[in-house]
Amino acid sequence: PSAYSLGQNYPNPFNPTTNIKFDVARLGGVKIVVYNAMGREVQKLVNENLNPGTYETIFDGSNLSSGVYFYKISSGDFSETKKMLLVK
Repeated sequence: PSAYSLGQNYPNPFNPTTNIKFDVARLGGVKIVVYNAMGREVQKLVNENLNPGTYETIFDGSNLSSGVYFYKISSGDFSETKKMLLVK
């Protein structure tokens, strides 16, 4: 990939798991964190050095309550946040 990107989770709304695709443009540290609607961190999905490429991670919300959650990718000076909906 020529640029970083964060895809919309699929399926959305979800119960209890959803897939998140993301692109990494340069070798380096990548972090993807899920936050609740209050802005509190609920789970770290990715926190490692990755080579350039396209990746996919799975978020399991089975231990969380229904509601809106946000997931954010950070790498170097790039960050992007998207919204997802857990419906039980």
